[in-house]
Amino acid sequence: MKIGAVIPVYNHGGPIAGVVAALRAHGLPVLLVDDASEPGCAAVLDQLASQADVTLERLPVNQGKGGAVMAGLRRAAELGWTHALQIDADGQHDTRDVPAFTAAAVAEPAQMICGYPIYDDSVPKARLYGRYATHIWVWINTLSLAIRDSMCGFRIYPLAGTLPLVERQHIGRRMDFDTEIAVRLFWSGMGIVNVPTRVRYPEDGVSHFRVWRDNVLISAMHTRLFFGMLVRAPMLLWRKALA
Repeated sequence: MKIGAVIPVYNHGGPIAGVVAALRAHGLPVLLVDDASEPGCAAVLDQLASQADVTLERLPVNQGKGGAVMAGLRRAAELGWTHALQIDADGQHDTRDVPAFTAAAVAEPAQMICGYPIYDDSVPKARLYGRYATHIWVWINTLSLAIRDSMCGFRIYPLAGTLPLVERQHIGRRMDFDTEIAVRLFWSGMGIVNVPTRVRYPEDGVSHFRVWRDNVLISAMHTRLFFGMLVRAPMLLWRKALA
């Protein structure tokens, strides 16, 4: 079992060095996926990639967060990793929780380890309350409460069960990615282990969430998943009855 960290990066030149240092302090190799960042950030990533156990995958055209993560998962498998810890580049995820995530993966290596956030006062209230719409749709589309928070980008994927899904299914490539892949992995039969994790929103944080574009993408995703759930409902209900 080999766990490494995959970090999608798009113009996070300020906080990324601290995130990498914290992950390396936990003994994890790091794969940086440069999603066509501007030259200043790209230079920071080049410098970080000169360190031991830090690898850089550079995308020539911006793919969006989901596209960058999927490219990272493929590269992680090429590096011989069995599991990939996904974490954001902006420093909002608390890397002190990494040991809890990796311990959960060791205990349940075939399941997805999914963070569910514990927020401090820095969280924007509109974003906090807005998440509940997605939570409700996820519970409907899985006919389950198994996924506590599908939007948290701090998680561990078992690559043996995740990459075949990535290759055969259309999955949203931008801010719809985290939720869609979690639901589709649940549909595929992968178990979910929810791990609490502290999340903060730095005052100088860089957000690439685009309200109109990304809300349209997320709405379209929920629609796709709803109709997918209708087809799978007998299987999901049968599986729930047997649990």
